[in-house]
Amino acid sequence: MPIYLYKCKNCESEFEKLVRLNDTPDCPACESRDLERQFTAPAISTKKTRDRSFSKARAVAMNTKKEKDHAQAEYERNYIKDHS
Repeated sequence: MPIYLYKCKNCESEFEKLVRLNDTPDCPACESRDLERQFTAPAISTKKTRDRSFSKARAVAMNTKKEKDHAQAEYERNYIKDHS
């Protein structure tokens, strides 16, 4: 049974629902059956997508480390200046 993303035409709420083929669920907000199934791209994991995600995560981590190192160095400079 696939998980589909739906948008209610009555109250505009969006929700995901695990449904059988050709079944239409009720909106959890207003219980309307006037729904529009939204397009969702399948999640595909390949070596290329994992490497790309890892590279982005590494870049974010490196930037965070640079900011922390800079803040620590500034703290140490100010501490030495204030306590000399």
